[in-house]
Amino acid sequence: MTLYADISDSGTRLDTWLAAQVDTLTRSAAARLLEHGAVTVDGVAASKSTRLRGGEQITVTLPEPEPLDVRPENIPLDVVYEDSDVIVVNKPVGMVVHPAPGHPDGTLVNALLYHCGGTLSGINGALRPGIVHRIDRDTTGLIIAAKNDTAHQSLAAQLQDHTLSRIYRCLIVGAPREDAGTVNAPIGRSAKDRKKMAVTPDGRPAVTHWKVIERLRGCADLECRLETGRTHQIRVHMAYIGHPVLGDSVYGAAVSGLTGQCLHATGLRFVHPRTGERIELSCPLPEEFLRARDKRRL
Repeated sequence: MTLYADISDSGTRLDTWLAAQVDTLTRSAAARLLEHGAVTVDGVAASKSTRLRGGEQITVTLPEPEPLDVRPENIPLDVVYEDSDVIVVNKPVGMVVHPAPGHPDGTLVNALLYHCGGTLSGINGALRPGIVHRIDRDTTGLIIAAKNDTAHQSLAAQLQDHTLSRIYRCLIVGAPREDAGTVNAPIGRSAKDRKKMAVTPDGRPAVTHWKVIERLRGCADLECRLETGRTHQIRVHMAYIGHPVLGDSVYGAAVSGLTGQCLHATGLRFVHPRTGERIELSCPLPEEFLRARDKRRL
């Protein structure tokens, strides 16, 4: 991986800068890479205390992920659509999409491997077979997976050109004055807390379109359409405009009695990778979302 420092980065410690540039790196992980000689600045091995001048070329050699034993597991799935190329599932709250340190099993991937008999695309490697996009552990709703590489490539291209459309519903704290709007604000790793994302000047472009479905007591029911797909995008954008998602303990709206944030992927539209047919799918709001909404109706 090759990165370039800007003149505005002058004086920044290299380990801090790397953690801000690479989503998968914490500052401590960046420091370990530097200690092991895996980072060079203009071709010369650097230390974690190196400070940038601006304009340097930084090369990072990332280690291969440690292999996990990803096994099929007989976990019930709410299948909304399935054929020989794709499968769309209504993911429940609390389910992690793919195995990772701390979550080696019980994931959507484990369930898909069992349900699909191993017929999933291999483009994303052994840890994420079939996974085209992700939704957060405590976000519910529709997620699509590819059963072969051809389908995966088609769906990934549709994500890029917005042919694959994702529609969400969420309950937010408070209510915006307008009935609809767009948040266009770049998202990157938070400099204050590496476990969180934030709107940052050097983040990746992120666009969320929203409209008010219903104004409630102390909150509002919104429909959100993603133009991009950054980590925690809706949650970060709603918090950024002062209306965090109800129940989101990470971005400032924890609510006693709620299992997770009131955020649900309710709609999915895509062009079938084999037939070219336009597929439109939806799934109902989960019971916990409905209870939280009805409790706050005017």
